[in-house]
Amino acid sequence: MDTSRTLNLDDIQGNIPRAYGRYSFPFARYFFLHIEDPAAGRAFVNRVRAKVTTASRWTPETKPLVTLNIGFTFFGLYMLGLPTRTLQGMPESFVDGMKARAFILGDRDNTQTQEAAEADAWCRHWDPIWQQNRQPGGQNDVHIWMSMNAQVAAEGTAQPSPALEEQTLWLQEICSALGQKVRILATNGQAGDQLYQAASAIFADYNGIKVPTPKEHFGFTDGIGDPVFAGQFPAEEEKLAAIGRGKRMSRGAGWVPLATGEFLLGHPDESQEIPPTAPPPNLMHNGSFMVYRKLHENVGTFDAVIAEEAETFAAQKGISVDEAAETIKAKMVGRWSDGVPLSTVPTFTAWRAFRADKGLDDPDPFRAAKALRAYLGSPEASDFGFADDMNGIKCPVGAHLRRVNTRDYLDPLNQAGAENPDASTQLNKRRRILRRGLPYGPSVSDQRSDETEQGVAMMIIGASIFRQFEFVQQQWVQYGLDFHQGNNTCPIVGNHDRHKRFTIPVDPRDGAPPFIMSKLKTFVEPRGGDYFFLPSLSALQMIAAGVVDPT
Repeated sequence: MDTSRTLNLDDIQGNIPRAYGRYSFPFARYFFLHIEDPAAGRAFVNRVRAKVTTASRWTPETKPLVTLNIGFTFFGLYMLGLPTRTLQGMPESFVDGMKARAFILGDRDNTQTQEAAEADAWCRHWDPIWQQNRQPGGQNDVHIWMSMNAQVAAEGTAQPSPALEEQTLWLQEICSALGQKVRILATNGQAGDQLYQAASAIFADYNGIKVPTPKEHFGFTDGIGDPVFAGQFPAEEEKLAAIGRGKRMSRGAGWVPLATGEFLLGHPDESQEIPPTAPPPNLMHNGSFMVYRKLHENVGTFDAVIAEEAETFAAQKGISVDEAAETIKAKMVGRWSDGVPLSTVPTFTAWRAFRADKGLDDPDPFRAAKALRAYLGSPEASDFGFADDMNGIKCPVGAHLRRVNTRDYLDPLNQAGAENPDASTQLNKRRRILRRGLPYGPSVSDQRSDETEQGVAMMIIGASIFRQFEFVQQQWVQYGLDFHQGNNTCPIVGNHDRHKRFTIPVDPRDGAPPFIMSKLKTFVEPRGGDYFFLPSLSALQMIAAGVVDPT
């Protein structure tokens, strides 16, 4: 099957095909701006579009010290003066924005109606910038998202390149030159006093040498199985990257990249169609939609729950508490803490042997880190399915990994207890999402508490917010019916105000009962966000010139 596709990479924003954190950009600043005047807004776009980082291939000479990307909310496009017919053609979810979709996302109690709930009480824990967004009058609406990702100032340090601060000042100077008719909303953070949302990889300290890691604050290795689509990489690299991260064809045909149109507008998607877009077609061609979602991690609560459950699990299994805690966390996620999947390495003993074999326990921390990077970047870390484990003996059916990427589990021909070698990802390939972003908060906190400002600034990219992100968030994260879990939500990112259970199955031949965690609490809480459109470079030029004409 020929899945090759040549893309105009110079026209596509670089944060769509690239997760910058994997390309040695461990620092980020996310800015949110408000447009007071359409003409000033278009002038702003004209000033910044020349600096926007594209998807063109980098060489050592052309790789930037800091990137720049831009997106717009629906009201941002409105304030830029886009024609009514264009705005009317935008998807309903994008028009509504995240706050209005809170019931769908599980951010708001679905048992209370809009009228019964106290106005906006449900989002008082959000950052002020997002509480004030989309309020009547719109004085503090978020219209523009801008991201800057930076390399380190020097190898072995945990400081960003000075180019990041220089580009920040450049952005501020543009706003000043426009008389603040386009202004940065400096109400980020829980205190509402930050110019931008800062984010960075969590750094490990090896005798004073700082090295960025792929960890998040709970301690899990993150960002491994991002989908691969046709045209994203050079041909040979794409062929390898698609193993485990593309779509799995039936009857032993192997892995191939997903259709480009699942992530880039104006290209054929997995239905072999080019979905309709708002007129004119060239405005949305090579663009995409993005969900910005700030997720706070209650690290103290997570540690306490794991410690309590591990005591019980250890006693039941006759193992150490440390082994029990590590195993429970792996079962909740679907991967061991270093990213090794349960589906291929299902037991603690096998995992320790695997680490030794791969050099992940090398006494030299730099060699160990290099070995882990090599493994996580290889097809081996993603080349697995769930169809041979329909009962969740290796990886629990309700684990986080199986919910956010069901792989071949939902093939309707699968049979429980069978190997199902011909299972495909046909019912999964239209629900994939590109995940971007970085953790925020200190790499090492004085105390692992809920009060520490820490979590993940997440960006989720796809051609359809509704079909991809919202479906996964509602049907697979917050509901459990497709996984025979009833009302039990995702054990990691699900809302556990009402449903606090997670079942770890065991092989019936062991003669032991399954272990049921019953004390789950909400470990991850949204702190706000919104939906954005990421235009192509051509579209940015059209917007800046004010020539978006649907006729």
